[in-house]
Amino acid sequence: MNIKELKEYAIDNNVPIMQDDGIKFLINFIKKNNITSILEIGTAIGYSAIVMASINEDIRITTVERNQERYLEAVKNIKKFNLEDRIDIIFKDALDVNIDDKFDLIFIDAAKGQNINFFEKLERPLNPYGHIITDNMNFHGLTDVNPSEIESRNVRQLVRKINEYKEYLFSKKDYEVEILNIGDGLAIASKKED
Repeated sequence: MNIKELKEYAIDNNVPIMQDDGIKFLINFIKKNNITSILEIGTAIGYSAIVMASINEDIRITTVERNQERYLEAVKNIKKFNLEDRIDIIFKDALDVNIDDKFDLIFIDAAKGQNINFFEKLERPLNPYGHIITDNMNFHGLTDVNPSEIESRNVRQLVRKINEYKEYLFSKKDYEVEILNIGDGLAIASKKED
């Protein structure tokens, strides 16, 4: 199996994965910032973890997935790519996981309504000068739409929570924050130097 086949599997089975320009940005960001330790929230089938681990052999990833079907698929895929020694996958809700390790990068790509909770819980294991990147800040273009124009109540609530998360990020004075219109929108929060 190769990355292209893994991506096709995700598309065929309606598994949400990062858009191509989003994953390209992430790869370049990891290279540019010499990132070697990554915590990922939302493994799905392991696509982004496998792509990130493939950048270089020094990269170690801990990834968390709460959906059993996707977790089992990710375990199989990580094995197919011979990355079990560099990708540690945890089957649990990220809000229930206790992490002792420290990370250069925390990548959040999970339940969008929980972004603030994820950030608050997971910024502790972030190394000084580390980065937290969150995917889906544009939520398919809906975060710029007037909420009254969104028919689904659930989608409306999700969009509101994503916009609240953006405000929350910009209120964090110890982080340099930018939101990029890459992929489905990426938020980058980088710890400032003291």
